[in-house]
Amino acid sequence: MLNSTDPQDVFSKQVPKNLTANIVYFIISLASGLFLVPYFINSLGVASYAMIPLATSFTSYVNLITVSLNTSVSRPITIELQKEEFKKANVTFNTALFGTLGIILLMLPIVLLLSYYSPSFFEVPSNQENATRLLFLGVIIAFLLRAWSSNFGVSIFAYNRLDILNIINAINILVQVSLIILFFKLDSPNLAYIGLAYLIAAIVAFVLTVFFSHRINPHFKINIKDFRRSKANEILEMGGWVIITQIGSLLFLQIDLIVVNKLFGTLAGGEYSIAFMWSSVLRTIASVLISILTPVILTYYIKGKIEELINLAKSAIKLTGFALALPIGFICGFAPQLLSLWVGPEFVKISPLILIMLSHLVINLPVMLLFDINIAYNKVRTPGIVTFWMGVGNFLLELTLPFVTGWGYYGVAVAGAIVLTLNNAIFIPWYTTKILGIPRTTFVSSIFSGALAAFIIAGSCRLINFLVPVSGLGALVISGIVVTIAYMVSIWVFTKENIERQIIMSMIPSTIRYRL
Repeated sequence: MLNSTDPQDVFSKQVPKNLTANIVYFIISLASGLFLVPYFINSLGVASYAMIPLATSFTSYVNLITVSLNTSVSRPITIELQKEEFKKANVTFNTALFGTLGIILLMLPIVLLLSYYSPSFFEVPSNQENATRLLFLGVIIAFLLRAWSSNFGVSIFAYNRLDILNIINAINILVQVSLIILFFKLDSPNLAYIGLAYLIAAIVAFVLTVFFSHRINPHFKINIKDFRRSKANEILEMGGWVIITQIGSLLFLQIDLIVVNKLFGTLAGGEYSIAFMWSSVLRTIASVLISILTPVILTYYIKGKIEELINLAKSAIKLTGFALALPIGFICGFAPQLLSLWVGPEFVKISPLILIMLSHLVINLPVMLLFDINIAYNKVRTPGIVTFWMGVGNFLLELTLPFVTGWGYYGVAVAGAIVLTLNNAIFIPWYTTKILGIPRTTFVSSIFSGALAAFIIAGSCRLINFLVPVSGLGALVISGIVVTIAYMVSIWVFTKENIERQIIMSMIPSTIRYRL
């Protein structure tokens, strides 16, 4: 049975659980990133460390087709399960499961070639060629395994049990980190062990996903006879445009690591990767917040509650912007202090890079929620085309702007900020309003509310550092607590009597909510 058949029940019962699990996953993800970056730099060196984010970003390209197909499958399966059309859902599940498996098997030779020739394509430190090959091989196969297991995760998503999905993701990270430390201690720091740790963690996550999928949804039975070519064509029709959208997105979000490595070398790539880590963290925060509402958006669409869907989207974008404004403003305001305490004083010089890479995310990340509306309406063709060509433009601008301006890899970051803003903050909101048949400016105020908040927080942090110079960890923590409390009180007052206050309250567990 679904956790709820009414969207409001979803808010009141399952959303707090999902939010709690998402927060736990985010904290574990953030803690592992904060720990591993200096750990890798100290153990392997900056140049060797640069290979790790390159390998993980490269998986995004290899994983492109499977992720896009799974995105396309989640819509029909959610609709079929909510309508209790279990036979149709089983056909969709098996078609996606075996179709994705076939694609993965076809991709394996490409994976082997990419892994083998990775030292030839990138500037790899001497005597690290074989270790780099094993790193790429282990990481890419691990991602492919996770992609295939996500076919089982679709039913968990359809029943709005995002808490379980995030627990599995958290376990995946914990296994990765634990095994990396263990292998490094038992032998010596080596890139190959990182690939092995990713692969073992992916196997553990795969087993857990299959187990919980069966527990939550026993209606799905693995049967190759349920594979339907007609259903595969239906999935591919939507999935093809999602793939194009994903290609464009990757040209926005991942290509810069490769460009910096090829144009400026591994040392510059390592420095750029340090700043990129914070960008990845913020994207994780955004996905954590947005993923909570994705099943609810589909539910509103299925039930024809379009006005509620629009109000939810506006409020969710505003709240996501407010949530992102705090870490973005704090990191930008205290960038030199954070870098000095985290990876060492020698990296304070990349503080401006962090400002360039993070400041625009407060308006570009919250609008990702609108793409879920495009998927619900099956309107992904135009966004796919526009995002693809924007991504191509981003790639070309990243290649030219650094040399035209003389900004080096700062030019790569500026190019990404410009083009991503054109796509996310301008095109996507406009196209969504066109689909919904509402005024073009519907989402404008929601988008820029977070930007104003981030600017105020960053300015406040700079002012604090000017009045009382922040140098140690204790002073930084105290400053963070003061800024956070003041900001949360301000948001609570600002959202008084608004629908945003209702959404915030709905995400709080009932026992705490009643006391408030």
